Amino acid sequence: MAVMELNNMKAALTKDQRLLGLDLGTKTIGVALSDVSRTIASPLETIKHTKFTADALRLKQIIDEFNVGGMVIGLPVSMDGREGPRCQSARTFAINIFAKFEIMVSFWDERLSTSAIERVLVGDVDMTRKRRKEVVDKLAATYILQGALDAVTPDNKD
Repeated sequence: MAVMELNNMKAALTKDQRLLGLDLGTKTIGVALSDVSRTIASPLETIKHTKFTADALRLKQIIDEFNVGGMVIGLPVSMDGREGPRCQSARTFAINIFAKFEIMVSFWDERLSTSAIERVLVGDVDMTRKRRKEVVDKLAATYILQGALDAVTPDNKD
C-alpha cells in the first residue's frame, strides 16, 4: 500500500490535485476536501456507513469528481500515544481502499479532533444537538486535513 509521509505525498501530487481528509467513525465517515493549492481544508459531506463497497464507491466518486490525488485519514491514537483497535480499523480501511483503487494515503493523529469541534459548536456557535450531530464528522475531517496541510506548508517547517 502507498502509505506516505505527508511531505512526500504533497510533492508527488500534480499541481491541480487535491487532498481528501477522512474522519472514520463507527457509523459515519466525515469527508473534507483541500483546495487545489492544498492550503485550505473545507468540509464536504458525511457518508453514512452502509457496506464497505458502498462507502468505497462514494469515495471513488468524490475522488474522480474533485481530482483527488491522496487521502489523509485520521488515526485515533489514544491519549498515551498507543494505537488500539480503532487505529487498526483505520489502517485496515486504508488497505481495503487501496485495494479498490490505488491512491496515496497518509495518516494524521486525530486525538481530540472531534471534541475540539464539539467545543466550538457548543460554546462559540451554540448549535443545537441535532444540528451538531449532522455536521461534527465532516468538520472533524476538516480539522484533521487542515492540521495535516498546516504541517507541510513552507511557513511551518522548522
